[in-house]
Amino acid sequence: MSSVSEAAPPRKNAFGTFGGVFCPSILTIFGLIMFMRANHVIGNAGVPRSLFILCVSSGITFLTGLSISGISSNTPVRGGGAYFLISRVLGPGFGTAIGVALFVAQALSVPFYILGFTEAFTASFPAFQPFFLAIALGVLAVLFALTWVGAGWVIKLQYVILGLLVGAIAVFLAGAWQSFDLDVFRGNLEPHYQEGESLWTIFAVYFPAVTGIMAGVNMSGDLKDPARSIPVGTLAAVVLGFLVYGIQIVLCGGLATHEQLVAEPYRLLVSNAVLGLGWLVAAGVFCATISSAIGSNLGAPRVLQAVGRDRTLAVLRPFARGTTKGDEPHRALIITFVIGLVTLLAAGRGDGGKGLNLVAAVVTMVFLYTYGMTNLAAFVESLGANPSFRPRFRFFHWSTALVGGIACVLVAFMINAVAAFVALLLIAGLFCTVRNREMSNAYGDARRGFVYSRVSDNLIKLAAMPPHPKNWRPTMLVFSGNPHQRMSLVQYARWLGQQSGIVSLVHLLEGELDIIADDLVGERERLTQFISDHELNVFPEVIAVNDFDRDLSIFLQAYSIGPIKPNVVLLGWPQDPERMGPCVRHIETIQNLGMSVLVHVDHGMLPGPGRKRIDCWWRGERNGSLMVILAHLLMLNHDWERTRLRLLRLVQTEEQSEAARSGLSDILGGARIEAEVDVVVSKKPFADVLKERSSDATLIMLGLGGVQGAGKEFFHRFQDALDGMPSALFVYSSGEADLHA
Repeated sequence: MSSVSEAAPPRKNAFGTFGGVFCPSILTIFGLIMFMRANHVIGNAGVPRSLFILCVSSGITFLTGLSISGISSNTPVRGGGAYFLISRVLGPGFGTAIGVALFVAQALSVPFYILGFTEAFTASFPAFQPFFLAIALGVLAVLFALTWVGAGWVIKLQYVILGLLVGAIAVFLAGAWQSFDLDVFRGNLEPHYQEGESLWTIFAVYFPAVTGIMAGVNMSGDLKDPARSIPVGTLAAVVLGFLVYGIQIVLCGGLATHEQLVAEPYRLLVSNAVLGLGWLVAAGVFCATISSAIGSNLGAPRVLQAVGRDRTLAVLRPFARGTTKGDEPHRALIITFVIGLVTLLAAGRGDGGKGLNLVAAVVTMVFLYTYGMTNLAAFVESLGANPSFRPRFRFFHWSTALVGGIACVLVAFMINAVAAFVALLLIAGLFCTVRNREMSNAYGDARRGFVYSRVSDNLIKLAAMPPHPKNWRPTMLVFSGNPHQRMSLVQYARWLGQQSGIVSLVHLLEGELDIIADDLVGERERLTQFISDHELNVFPEVIAVNDFDRDLSIFLQAYSIGPIKPNVVLLGWPQDPERMGPCVRHIETIQNLGMSVLVHVDHGMLPGPGRKRIDCWWRGERNGSLMVILAHLLMLNHDWERTRLRLLRLVQTEEQSEAARSGLSDILGGARIEAEVDVVVSKKPFADVLKERSSDATLIMLGLGGVQGAGKEFFHRFQDALDGMPSALFVYSSGEADLHA
């Protein structure tokens, strides 16, 4: 055996979109249903209702594909496929529960597909019926050996299987076209349900035909470019599968009567194959079952390896290790083989596996719940207001994820309510196990004690995590004073930080503590009541200081709880020119402490109904990055719907214009934010250009540089420039916020 390692291996597989995602997905989609049950569905439901079933089934898979594409194009994707995507959004509890369930489902799928292959093989060659179990065990051993050698060999084998499968589909579709009878087709327009059958029981039979997208997603750790390959490969497989199944339904609807379609769904395809190539259709059945088994045999160990590497369950940690070459999950593969061996010994008697019917239904439910949880993860990520959620895949929306998630649960219960409920209980049990292990020291008798313990644990974990620009969120201090007199400032704080960060409204009272202690309590109560009356998700803070200007730096350094330290300070533009000097010193203090500064100039203009516009005047990437991120945060709010974002830059000559426009366009492309670029060529003073271009904006954002030595001149210069203009926000960035994260 190769030496093993839990760390990132020096050499990994680097499969492309076709071999790594599309091929495993389409081979699983073109499975047993196409050859063994599709005609049965057409004969029962009729052509129109069969097409309806196909559209609903493919719609669920397509919506899940959109969710997968959204998450995978927004975050670096490693091994574990759906488990990795879910756990990184919903956390280790949900992630581990789904990860273990998905591993069990895929591990059990291997012997189930092998049983399907063996039954098809012995039906085609009855002389081998006495050797049913031996054939099944032999196939399991061969698949184990191929997968042990490495995923590269399996990918190459799948190309051969795909070729045979395409040939089989081509000959039976051509035969159906050749034998198509319009009168027979008309007779199959209406349903002819057998006793006990209905639209939804037939739907339950057909739905597995369109699943299989996880076969490609589970190869995430072996892809060269997961962010590109997963969306393209997954959606291409879904669309191609929909088209081929649609053609099959139409053509086979005119192939034979509904009685024949129900009685001999598989033999009709063989007997009507063109050029006497019925044997190729049989080979297609074999390929469909074997390829599905290969996909599960590849995916299951990789999911278990990924769960083990996250160290959420101690019993799974040994499976985290992979080989030095290719990072192959050999230990997890052995467990997958053992599960397959036990299952075949228990059920591989050639009797159809009746004892495993309920287990098979539960496995199907787990796959559906995996799809549902993937949609939930995408929904939560989208509505979580995380500034870093800017997926490169542009066709994702939270509503598609919500519809997809609900549809998965509904379909699970329509297929088999008992099995769906059992699967839900199993997943809930796994979730509770992980959560209980995480909270083993978090016992308490009251809700507050429970929440307090979780907050404490999470603060400790957060302190141990290195900061990264991708995880930047505004932790904002707002010096609101009496908030009733500065409602505009409070409103902007709410828009900028309430959904995506933490906001504290701060009122500093000047005076000796022993003298103003009663005032301190009263002001805190009034501030708390103000927050409650206006339904603000912010924290109140009233502090006594001897001298505001002198003690501000001490307060800024001391105000934090562990790793939760303020990184943005929001100030109001002074109304009195005499206060500009102290304000400039405050800005300088905040800058020296490594925090970002926002100075709000209130001209009494809050966004109303109708179209709005934010103008960001770009002078450099440091402040510009924070300006655009803040604009993005504003536009996430309901009050800022239908807002245009403009990125403006002033240059002196036409020669500078093209380079500036190209640079800003490249920046926006990498940032995944929609905005208009406007490069202004003018030698006029900036104040004049500002009035010409931004007088009709809703909000103006301007970069703020160093303010050392500035005073009243600073106040008057910008006061004159902004006189009669919309409200403005001066932005100084500490450099923590990165637009490209």
